[in-house]
Amino acid sequence: MARIAFIGLGNMGGPMAANLVKAGHEVLGFDLAAPLLKVAEASGVKPASHASQAVKKAEIVITMLPQGKHVLTAWTDILQSAAPATLVIDCSTIDVESSRKAHEMAKAASCLSLDAPVSGGTGGASAGTLTFMAGGSEEAFAKAAPILEAMGKKIVHCGEAGAGQAAKICNNMILGISMVGVCEAFVLAEKLGLSHEALFDVASTSSGQCWSINTYCPVPGPVPTSPANNDYKPGFAAALMLKDLRLSQEAALASGASTPLGAEAAQLYALFEKLGNGGRDFSAIIELFREKT
Repeated sequence: MARIAFIGLGNMGGPMAANLVKAGHEVLGFDLAAPLLKVAEASGVKPASHASQAVKKAEIVITMLPQGKHVLTAWTDILQSAAPATLVIDCSTIDVESSRKAHEMAKAASCLSLDAPVSGGTGGASAGTLTFMAGGSEEAFAKAAPILEAMGKKIVHCGEAGAGQAAKICNNMILGISMVGVCEAFVLAEKLGLSHEALFDVASTSSGQCWSINTYCPVPGPVPTSPANNDYKPGFAAALMLKDLRLSQEAALASGASTPLGAEAAQLYALFEKLGNGGRDFSAIIELFREKT
């Protein structure tokens, strides 16, 4: 079993670290928020007073942080304490440019590195069923795979440095666009007198089927486990969807890609957040379309 340092023990990082403990690994954790550190300690994570303390004797370091600037700051600190050949994995969702900079920093410190953002939300983090999209060398991926498998059910090596972040941004742009389309369709169905169940029964088994309908239906009833049945408690918060859509648009601008639907979805989620809905599940955006009609 490995000695792992886990930096960032929030809604995603905390459960992920707990699953590593369940798998038999020794996990030393650090978070700037003391309450989160206490929660992690209750699940078997050994608390550290500073990130560098957690990292000193770790074979593997995992970070789960809000933005690219936080990752780069943390890795600057981490890599000063990490021994050569330590594997450093970033599971945050950040911009591709920052991710590639982090890889360069790790290479300069003679450490292996992987960007491995996740899909599956807080439910997947708790259940250990996340999907990991990994970017980095074959050597880093091979070393990371058994660790990632303790936290997820699907591990995909997407390519070299930054490829995991690229895959995550593209995937979540699809998700944001598809949820907007599904919500519009259900609001239209309501106006036409069609029941939620009738539309679900048709669309979930025909050409309209997608994850946003079949697994995460934005209206109560058809999918009992969707946040719509729990007053849109996340789940995956609308503010996080907006963050990912903005990352997709930054990447589109930098690469010259045309993503008009991604841009429109980003604008809609920005409006939804501005109206005070950032902490609600992203599927609650259906209420924005009801208000507009």
